[in-house]
Amino acid sequence: MPTEKIEPIAGKTYKATQYIKLGGEQGVHQLVDYFYGAMDSMPEAKTIRNMHAADLAETKEKLFLFLSGWLGGPSLYIKKHGQPRLRARHLPFSVGIKERDEWLACMDSALNKMAIEKPMHDELMQAFFNTADFMRNKED
Repeated sequence: MPTEKIEPIAGKTYKATQYIKLGGEQGVHQLVDYFYGAMDSMPEAKTIRNMHAADLAETKEKLFLFLSGWLGGPSLYIKKHGQPRLRARHLPFSVGIKERDEWLACMDSALNKMAIEKPMHDELMQAFFNTADFMRNKED
């Protein structure tokens, strides 16, 4: 597992980003694979799974690109697609509490499979909750 600190540069020590702590590019790919594996296998995620195409390849790539920057790594999504505009991109889908919670259950399952400590898991789940809750666009 990556360490909390990375090597000093010019006498300064920088805190490792969540991207680094997850294992960089390989770790974020693994998280995305675990996430969509959970979505495919968890009956309680049926509603959000049905919102996605049968073939998840493009969706997986977009989540990987987005999470890379969101977690403090390279801004791959912005370079390829421009600003994420998450809420606007999710408006065509009916997203309420149920959908938010299904998405979060899949992400929780994915994070539980990653080699990370509980404080980082909890910090990421809070950040994912805040983002997923912001995607809600229907009254429940």
